[in-house]
Amino acid sequence: MDSLSYKTQSLNARTVTKEWVMIDAEGEVLGRLASQVAKILRGKNKPGFTPHVDCGDNVVVVNADKVKLTGNKLTEKQYVRHTGYPGGQRFNTPEDYLKKKPEFLVEKAVKGMLPKNRLGAVLLRNMKVYAGGEHPHAGQNPRTIKLNEIK
Repeated sequence: MDSLSYKTQSLNARTVTKEWVMIDAEGEVLGRLASQVAKILRGKNKPGFTPHVDCGDNVVVVNADKVKLTGNKLTEKQYVRHTGYPGGQRFNTPEDYLKKKPEFLVEKAVKGMLPKNRLGAVLLRNMKVYAGGEHPHAGQNPRTIKLNEIK
C-alpha cells in the first residue's frame, strides 16, 4: 500500500516566526480593514496556524484618521461607555472619535474580532495604530501589504 505521510504542524511560543506588517488604512472601510487585521494578528493567514498560540504577526496600522464608514454609521452609530457614577452613561459617535482619537475606532473594531480571553488580550498588544502616516517602528522594517493581497 502506497500512502502519503503528512504531519500536522503544531506551533508553540518557541517555534513561531513573527514578522512586522504595515497596513495603510487610507480610504479603507473600517469593518473590512479590521477583519483582515484580526486575521493577521491571529495568524490565520499562515499554514502553521495553531488556535491556542500567538502565531500571528505584529501589525502597524497607519492613517487611521482616513478610514471610511459606509452608510450613515459615521453619525448614527453609537459607542456607549459608563463613568461608574449614577446617570453616568455617555454616548459618542464615530464622528466624535475621528476628531479626538481616531486610533480608537480601529482598535475597538479589531478587538471585537479577536477571541474574548487571555489570548485575545495578548494578540491585541501586537497591534500598533497611528492616526497619521508616521510611525516609530521603522527599525523593525515592516513589510507593507495591501488588504486585497491577503488570503
